Amino acid sequence: MRIGLVLLNIFSFLLMSCGDGESQSQITDTETENQKTAITAKAIENFDYSDYALSTNGEEAVADWEKYQELAIQISYLKKADLSFFNGDKKLLKKFIDEFKAQIPEDLQTNPIISRTIIIETTLLRLNENLTLDNIDSDLKLESVKEVVVAFSNLNYQINKKLSRDIYEQIKAEY
Repeated sequence: MRIGLVLLNIFSFLLMSCGDGESQSQITDTETENQKTAITAKAIENFDYSDYALSTNGEEAVADWEKYQELAIQISYLKKADLSFFNGDKKLLKKFIDEFKAQIPEDLQTNPIISRTIIIETTLLRLNENLTLDNIDSDLKLESVKEVVVAFSNLNYQINKKLSRDIYEQIKAEY
């Protein structure tokens, strides 16, 4: 009788031990999945988008736009997976955005450029929300990073486009 009880206890212990191995492998799979989608410089580098840089004329046009220069620096940090500027206090980020929009140089205050600054505002605030909330999936956070980088690149494109259009409008046909 005692041998039967001992065997029953050993058998029960073995069954319980087997169950722990499965849940441990599930935890490991989940951790591996989260590591795959982590926000890294390599993941950001692999984004598929057109990265527009400012032309020489564009750099001259934004030279006195302090908040643009600061944002450009922060975007370069973001591309290296440094999220410190973007996951900080929302009030500070909102203040930065307001100053960014208020300091747009007069010759760049066109509808396409203003709309790009509004898109940047939206993507920055969305990235801030996604980074500061704990229950947001890493894939969504990474997608928000991409949206910010693309929005900034599109702003550069619009600045270049506006300045080149200004140059072409100054050219007069010879008669």
